[in-house]
Amino acid sequence: MLSAGIVGLPNVGKSTLFNAVTRTRKAQAANYPFCTIDPNLGVVTVPDPRLETLAKLSHSQKIIPAAIEFVDIAGLVKGASAGEGLGNQFLSHIREVNAIVQVVRCFENPDIHHVSGTIDPIRDIEVINTELVLADLGSLQKRHDRLQKEVRAGSKSAKAEAAVIDKLLPHLDAGKPAITFELTPEEKVIAREFFLLSSKPTLFACNVAEADLATSVSGIGDAGPSGNQYVRAVQDYARNHFATEAVVISAQIESELVDLSEAEAQEYLRDLGVEGSGVGALIRAVYHLLGLRTYLTTGEKETRAWTIHAGDKAPAAAGVIHSDFERGFIAAETVHFGDLVALGSFAKARESGKLRIEGKEYVVKDGDVVEFRFNV
Repeated sequence: MLSAGIVGLPNVGKSTLFNAVTRTRKAQAANYPFCTIDPNLGVVTVPDPRLETLAKLSHSQKIIPAAIEFVDIAGLVKGASAGEGLGNQFLSHIREVNAIVQVVRCFENPDIHHVSGTIDPIRDIEVINTELVLADLGSLQKRHDRLQKEVRAGSKSAKAEAAVIDKLLPHLDAGKPAITFELTPEEKVIAREFFLLSSKPTLFACNVAEADLATSVSGIGDAGPSGNQYVRAVQDYARNHFATEAVVISAQIESELVDLSEAEAQEYLRDLGVEGSGVGALIRAVYHLLGLRTYLTTGEKETRAWTIHAGDKAPAAAGVIHSDFERGFIAAETVHFGDLVALGSFAKARESGKLRIEGKEYVVKDGDVVEFRFNV
């Protein structure tokens, strides 16, 4: 299962957000740095309203959503790459995740200490990014030095590695994360073996105060014109420096929703002037950040979301259910969720030509409802 690490400076709301996302009280959330030492792990289901609609159509007995893992990683501080604040230990935890959710404090509260004394989300982001980049610089330079003997001996693979490192080092030395450097597909394959911290796909979670939530959100992750100035700054930074998004969330509000029923939570949010939970938007954004997509199967027994990678072809998608499905793949009977719901039944979808028979080269789309034909 792919995982996303929740990172940020101390006291920005990481553990509170983790508790909200995982709907637990698993992570200790306190008003002092490093209240999290060992990473907390939680498996999170991906909100998908399509499942309930399909289950009604098929009279399914149960629903099984997709899932990903979140990891709550202790706060990083300036100097972490040199070991400050148990930095080496925390950086190793980041190395093990597949994507990063960087929590950024976008609220004023004199009762909650900020390690730098003032609220400045762009400065905070750059502290984290600098530590990741410095850690990468150190590990790449060591790798480059180790390769020199093999390069002199004429090793083609060592030369190819060294060439990619020679391209990345000046970029990192300029303080830029590895993910923003353009590599060819072949170079990307080589660079994956470096396990660079700053090469991980990243999105930002703007943690706002309860009073700011309604005015900070217009649509998913957009600060409205009257919204929080810190949020607008983070969204601009995310777009211009990472080509990624910033999701607006109030970790405190979300943690309060953990103990409420779904109906009570919706009423609570409506009273605040908010359409839906920021946690749902965050989970879906992380799911896509990880390069994951969902296809659906449905029947009387169950309606289920299956996780695939963007670009997966039908046999690979079938293999997610069982290796025999991939090995003996014949065809995929496919209809898109929107078409199926609009027409009301598989029979009508077939009559209208929306239910198609696809072969081995078909790239499965997010929201496809599929039944596989196979023979082993």
